[in-house]
Amino acid sequence: MARKAGKKMRGTKDFRPMDMKAYLIDDRFWKNKMEVVRTKMIPYQWKALNDLVEDAAPSHCVKNFRIAAGMEKGDFQGCVFQDSDLAKWLEAVGYTLAWKKDRELEQMADEVIAVIEKAQQPDGYLDTYYIINGLEKRWTNLRDNHELYCAGHMIEAGIAYYLGTGKHTLLDVVKRLADCIDRTFGPEEGKIHAYPGHEIIEMALVRLYEATGEIRYLHLAKYFIDERGKEPLYFREEGEKYENPFYWENSLFQYQYYQAGKPVREQKTAEGHAVRAVYLYSGMTDVARIMEDDSLMEAVETLWDDVTKRQMYITGAIGSSEYGESFTFDYDLPNDTVYGETCASIGLVFWAKRMLEKELSGQYADVMERALYNGCISGMSIDGTRFFYVNPLEADPEASRKDQRRKHVETSRWRWYNCACCPPNLARLIMSIGNYVCSVREDAIAFHLYVGGRVQTPFTDTQIRVESQMPWGGTTKLIIEKAKNSHYLEKFTVALRIPGWCRKWKAEVNGEEVTDLPRNGYLYLERKWKDQDEIRLECSMQVERNYASPMVKYDIGKTAVSRGPFIYCLEEADNGKGLTRISLPSDSLFETTEGNLETGELDLKAKGMQMLAEGWEACLYRTKRPTKYEKKHLRFIPYYLWNNRGEGEMTVWVQETACDRAKE
Repeated sequence: MARKAGKKMRGTKDFRPMDMKAYLIDDRFWKNKMEVVRTKMIPYQWKALNDLVEDAAPSHCVKNFRIAAGMEKGDFQGCVFQDSDLAKWLEAVGYTLAWKKDRELEQMADEVIAVIEKAQQPDGYLDTYYIINGLEKRWTNLRDNHELYCAGHMIEAGIAYYLGTGKHTLLDVVKRLADCIDRTFGPEEGKIHAYPGHEIIEMALVRLYEATGEIRYLHLAKYFIDERGKEPLYFREEGEKYENPFYWENSLFQYQYYQAGKPVREQKTAEGHAVRAVYLYSGMTDVARIMEDDSLMEAVETLWDDVTKRQMYITGAIGSSEYGESFTFDYDLPNDTVYGETCASIGLVFWAKRMLEKELSGQYADVMERALYNGCISGMSIDGTRFFYVNPLEADPEASRKDQRRKHVETSRWRWYNCACCPPNLARLIMSIGNYVCSVREDAIAFHLYVGGRVQTPFTDTQIRVESQMPWGGTTKLIIEKAKNSHYLEKFTVALRIPGWCRKWKAEVNGEEVTDLPRNGYLYLERKWKDQDEIRLECSMQVERNYASPMVKYDIGKTAVSRGPFIYCLEEADNGKGLTRISLPSDSLFETTEGNLETGELDLKAKGMQMLAEGWEACLYRTKRPTKYEKKHLRFIPYYLWNNRGEGEMTVWVQETACDRAKE
């Protein structure tokens, strides 16, 4: 892709993601997930986008594009942001084709890209809702109607599809779209001085800048960030001018639902819609890092601390309230009414990766890993054809059916949604997992996650083969592979993350133990590397009990079990009903056992107790505490696997008792 000359904005110390074709993943865990996405999830979603899935909510998405292209007659149907579902699907296809060629899938994508190109307007505008309903109305409801959000996703798709296939049709479409937006918005007289109601255009424009070298895309991203929340508030003026009713007026959110109640540099706590928030924070991090904007980076770091230290679930879920799909206040983390949208955890992964590019710090990688292995992939069934929008930490089917406060807490994954943002979002995340595994700079390569495969490094004639037992085992080997007949030794650094869950570790280079200590969560190995040099990292993977801050009132007296990157849960399928009456003695020991849901899975067994309700049928309250317990053989499964064996109760947090270990 041709790059235009311009000022180099990125510092030489910054890490950047690997080229999307540089990490050939061949890993028992992630390769299986990627194959499910390629062979099941993406074809299934294509059917859903074309309204071909029986007993599933119709999408109308592809049909809207065909109507906008003049290929069919009809009205726009579906959510106003329906275009974004197809864009995310195309992005996932781009990543898929970079990983593995698939002629049928590529042809399918090329055909729908031709429809998109035909729907695009002469000035570059592209949004089927307004193309069908009247172009004179475009840009009149930026707060609610998602034009810039849809554009952001389409830009991401155009870049991914070009990098995955070398085909530039969709890339040319999104460049024309970005140019249209650039002509429309900005500080100059005659342009609209505004910003989107749903963020993502900011990080999409940064990616387009990095892909093309067109610095005006970077400046436009910065403009949208800087303009947000300035007085007079654009959304207030827009609502008055175009008579757009304001849903959140006089609510707890008001303009902070859109993160627009104050300038971004003045925002100290994460507020409002959780997905919008972390998408904004991701864009802010990109701009702050590339443009070396210290005040913006300070705001990002403050927000990071608020989200991850006071408003994040142990599974990496964020956004605790169904009302507005939003953050609420510090330590408000209920387990049974949680929202925890899949897209919000995905957005947290986006943000964590960008924070890692700013600073190689274990805290960012730990959050990224926690969200990936728990809050994200819990959003899909094993076969890739059913999906969670909400990800609870405690579920009871009867409560979800009969209690309005828990109606949003699904206890079975759905085939599709009217608002289907999560399924294609998850597909694009999984197929781009190589972007999150490691980062590079001119003199170093950093491994954040340990995923088997082969890495084509930027260093002369050098690949690194990764053989890893993770996420189920703790041993990883990295073998340096020089090109055949190459005797050139190049000095570079391999930075290895020591996971936050690891209590003991050992590293060796060619059998010699490394005595250096990690810095900020990473072990730095600097050498002149030769062919077949071997790095071995052993991380202890013990079962641990986790405890929440006493400020989290919902988890007092409870523990959550983890092993390695996984949070575990109890499920009715293994432990029967009444999970909230189960307790885990403080000295009960755990043993690992082979799971029965996925290859390589390790479940956990422990001895526990369950309080009995026997004798309480005739009364609701007594002056004596319950004393009858039943010994239980408990089985914990990885949280992300729950609800793959039918509907039933589930809980992550378990009561802990100080009594003696439950005996046979």
